Amino acid sequence: MRLRQFPCCPGDDYIAGMRSLTYFVATTLDGFIAGPDGRYDFFEMSEAYLQLIVEEYPETLPSHVRAALGVTAPGTRFDTVISGFATYDVGPKAGFPSPYSHLEQYVVSTRLDAAPHPDIQLISGDPVAAVRRLKSRPGRGIYLCGGGKLAAALVTEIDELVIKRSPIVIGAGISLFDGGVPLQRFEPVESRSVDGGATFAAYRLSSWDA
Repeated sequence: MRLRQFPCCPGDDYIAGMRSLTYFVATTLDGFIAGPDGRYDFFEMSEAYLQLIVEEYPETLPSHVRAALGVTAPGTRFDTVISGFATYDVGPKAGFPSPYSHLEQYVVSTRLDAAPHPDIQLISGDPVAAVRRLKSRPGRGIYLCGGGKLAAALVTEIDELVIKRSPIVIGAGISLFDGGVPLQRFEPVESRSVDGGATFAAYRLSSWDA
């Protein structure tokens, strides 16, 4: 049975000047996206969990995973991905230096002197300014892949959150927003559980003005 699509993230409705930044990320119940050492292999994906991603967020699957699963759908939500270096570096360490070759790829790092791969565009300056430039261009949404420090730096630019919360507690690690952030209010759009106990919750930036 086909899973119902979240009403947020309008996909084909993205037009020039209207692109959104979506933080699409897995967390534990206690709000960690990885362990203290960067490990994330404690996140388990049930068949229903993976099916939801394949049907509704196929762009968020790394290119080699898409190939292994036979996923060819281009998707309608994202055409760009941005990540911090530690998040990006998971791909090269596994033998995939261009992990999202089906998307326009940006890596934020102050440590690198040059882009680590011809497919990758390096952001060495202010990530907020870079995201604002990306938002001003025509295209679909921008997928914020992580990590926590970059999410904290970009919190004022995040338009949507899709939190994949697994029913586990690890006690310590890399936080969803790893650093001090200003108050940002988000409105819940939808929340649903899948087999295995994980919950997908979507939020949209609130227009409420404090």
